[in-house]
Amino acid sequence: MGLCCGLVGLPSCGKTVIFNAITAAGVSSYNGSEMNQVVVNVPDQRVNKLVEMYHPRKVMTATLEVVDIPGLKALPEGNGRGLKLIGHIKDVDALLHVVRCFEDSNVPFEYETINPVRDIEIVDLELMTADSATLEKKITRLAKRVRAGDKDAIRETAHCEKVYNGIQQGVTARKQNLNPQELASVRECNLVSLKPVVYIANVKSVENGDNPYLSALKQYAHDEGAEVITVCGRDEADISLLAPEERLEFLHDLGLEESSMERLLHVAYRTLGLVNFFTTGEDEVRAWTCQQGDKAPVAAGKIHTDMEKGFIRMDVIRCDDLLELGSEAAVAKAGKQRVEGRDYEIQDGDIVTVLFNR
Repeated sequence: MGLCCGLVGLPSCGKTVIFNAITAAGVSSYNGSEMNQVVVNVPDQRVNKLVEMYHPRKVMTATLEVVDIPGLKALPEGNGRGLKLIGHIKDVDALLHVVRCFEDSNVPFEYETINPVRDIEIVDLELMTADSATLEKKITRLAKRVRAGDKDAIRETAHCEKVYNGIQQGVTARKQNLNPQELASVRECNLVSLKPVVYIANVKSVENGDNPYLSALKQYAHDEGAEVITVCGRDEADISLLAPEERLEFLHDLGLEESSMERLLHVAYRTLGLVNFFTTGEDEVRAWTCQQGDKAPVAAGKIHTDMEKGFIRMDVIRCDDLLELGSEAAVAKAGKQRVEGRDYEIQDGDIVTVLFNR
């Protein structure tokens, strides 16, 4: 299960710098019409420790696809650039919204003032404009069935109209607290203002991190129920270019266990409700990703479809227990190895062995 996150934000907010920090791709500034994307490994210290324990021939970490979408802004009607960019956003699972929270006359900005809330609302306006058009099309498409008395069409239309009216009042779909039935009615619309969002506060420096712009962003995100990651994009981009051992030493000198980029990726996982579980052995140590709440057969199916079809049971140990006790035998002796059936919900950090009918 691949995770795809789209970096969005106004021009000159620092998206490309953040993209470089996440991916170490070294992407230069572009003309505003190109889209950069890359697949990166999601850092997980547990994988590193499991590799030290098993010395496997192969290591596979969870992956993340990052898409850097050119700067959005409210555009005049008829300008096709906005529609093209929205099309890219429809393909992602979550938005990483970069917000400028620093002043710097050397970095041009199209507004005379720095105002994170204003900047967020400008981008949200673009998203809601696109969603309005999408919902109007579905409502029009259902009209004939509604006139014929089709109950499903009547219900879906009512739900779509509710979301549409909320958007017309300036409320993004993700803030409308839609219930499961309403979500089902608008699912095919793939609304871009319904995508979960993580805000990235781009500050000028670590020392400049605590400023009124960041405070305003945090309050806005708190009211929305979203998370904020504070990043000095320029410094993080430099850190990402260091060799792994130098990077760890640099972070250690700063008193940090992981970079802002690692924290960002972990927040993105939480926002989407994703968890990692593992398979281990001398042949391979591998991280797998599934949705929080997925049952054991579904998780087994991530490893191989035959495992889901022929699922019998799953042997489970906790990664923390294995690392603490030092071996699978010690975990079993301590009574911490479990046998789980079809109704077991996979947990983040589970190490699993699947028994199935071939």
